[in-house]
Parts: sequence; C-alpha cells; structure tokens
Amino acid sequence: MKKIILLFSLIVLIGCKSKKPDTTTEAIPEVVTFVRLTTTEVDANLKTKAYQLGKRILMTCNTSKFKPFNKSEATRSVIDNITEEKLSKTCAKFRQRYGDFKDLKLMQIYKDNETRTTIFRYKALYTKAVANKELRVYMNDQSQVSAIKSMDWSDTFERKLFRNTDTDTE
Repeated sequence: MKKIILLFSLIVLIGCKSKKPDTTTEAIPEVVTFVRLTTTEVDANLKTKAYQLGKRILMTCNTSKFKPFNKSEATRSVIDNITEEKLSKTCAKFRQRYGDFKDLKLMQIYKDNETRTTIFRYKALYTKAVANKELRVYMNDQSQVSAIKSMDWSDTFERKLFRNTDTDTE
C-alpha cells in the first residue's frame, strides 16, 4: 500500500510541476541597420563627392584616362583595387554592350547604421538603352569611398550585396 501511495504522490507531484514558457519560439526583433534616406537628409557636399567620384570611374570608359583616387577620396583598399588596367577591361565590355557612358542619376540613398556607411544608388545612363545599370558608391563616415559596385539595376535594394565588398565591376 505504501508503494501505491508513494507512486501516486510522485505522479501528482510531476503532474503539478509548472511548465516554463518556451523561449525558443519567441520572435527576436531584427535590428534594422539600413535606413533609406531622403536627399535632403544627406549633406550636399557628400552627395556631390559621391556623384563626382562615381562619374570619374565611368567616364574612364569614354576617355580611356583615369585619375587615381587619393587618400582623402577613398580608402586604401579602394585605391589599391581600382587600377587603370582593371577599369580598361571592364570598360571594353561596357562600351560594347551599352555604348558610351552619359551620366549618373541618383535614385536612392541608404544609411548603414552598423558600419556608418552611406550608400548612393545611381542609375548609370548609356547611349544604348539595352539594359539599366546601377552604380553603388559607398561612402564611409570620413567621406571616403569605401566601395564601388556596378551591377544590373534592380528596383529593390538588396542588402546582401553590401557585405564584403571593396570594389567590384561587372
């Protein structure tokens, strides 16, 4: 009889045990690091600098002359990665496909609060309207180009393209 009472007491004790809330299924709020900015929220000098440096890269395709970036304009990795030789190869493909470069049109500006980088998205305009190209100019908090990337235009901003990018042209 004692065994039955002990077993019954044990079952009741286990049954009455309070359950812990399941914390594994709780939604963890995502930290938003990218914020879209309006053109009025960005310093006019920074906008002008990003435009001029981006245009300098693409004008190389028309002129075959590139004035290298200096330390006040770009980070060391950008200065080391953007060479006239690399640009010439890219420009040959671009001119064949898209024609001469005409201008950049600022479409969007984003701020990455984690890295304190401002990202300028431009549509690159060419004489042949066969495709829309995008040029992204990444400016760090010292107003230096920290990365430049050229790709096909997408109406949606893809954050993954920012990670691990120094310079990249198609």
